[in-house]
Amino acid sequence: MDKKLLRRFDFPDTGIILYESKHRRGQFVSEHYHDHFQVLYALDGEGEITLDGKAYNFSKDKVVLINPNCIHSIKATTKLTVLVLAFSVPALKVAIQEELLTLIQKNSRHFELDFYTASEIRPLFRKMLYEQKNDDFFGNLSMPVYLLEIIIQLLRQQNFSYVQDANDIRSIQIKEYIERHYFNNITAENLSSVFGISTRYMNDIFKRKFNDTPLQYLQKVRIHQAKELLLESDQDIVSICFEVGYETLSTFYRTFRNLVGISPNKFRMSGQSPSDITDTVS
Repeated sequence: MDKKLLRRFDFPDTGIILYESKHRRGQFVSEHYHDHFQVLYALDGEGEITLDGKAYNFSKDKVVLINPNCIHSIKATTKLTVLVLAFSVPALKVAIQEELLTLIQKNSRHFELDFYTASEIRPLFRKMLYEQKNDDFFGNLSMPVYLLEIIIQLLRQQNFSYVQDANDIRSIQIKEYIERHYFNNITAENLSSVFGISTRYMNDIFKRKFNDTPLQYLQKVRIHQAKELLLESDQDIVSICFEVGYETLSTFYRTFRNLVGISPNKFRMSGQSPSDITDTVS
């Protein structure tokens, strides 16, 4: 039986596509290969994956790296939800070399970093110092990755619109931080640490400006994103839960019901239009 070349992508400029792959219980995807790299991350469920004739358990939180032309197959023993990260090395090289260089070569510039951007950049410099001294194979590979992160942080920083009041500046920065990091594990303690202020003071200034504490706003942002995904995609709920930053389905369901009044399943079946979901986040 001939092995099939499956899913040939027309990659975007980034060279990267991330999508969900759902497998029914008992479903078998026969042996096939791709002309690009894939990283498979099992979000939920149980199954088995075969790589070049060797079988491996493939279940929640297991990861597989598949090279181009590697013959592989997947069997789901339960319902299996997988995130597929597909990438093209040639397209990646073009994106990093051309797009990034275009942005940074326009002109020299000065950055006055806000507190949280500085707090994100400092660890990257520390990592680069460590890897440079360590000077091993993986450290050398990581150096351009950290450089890329630093440049992106700086370029994003230049788009920040400043206001005059110091507490307003902090509140807006906290709001923007939440909107850019809502999928991370954010607590009141680590959020206040990022901004160098006490939790109580952070809650006070943020609630004065936005009528919510930062964590209340975080839940609204996450549920707003979840509602969009429920209405505009057919992603599994476990995949949506993961994407918007919840570690467990029970926490996601409980928060969704508290803010929306119904379960995620019922909301998806309600047939609301996307315009009906804008009331969650101000």
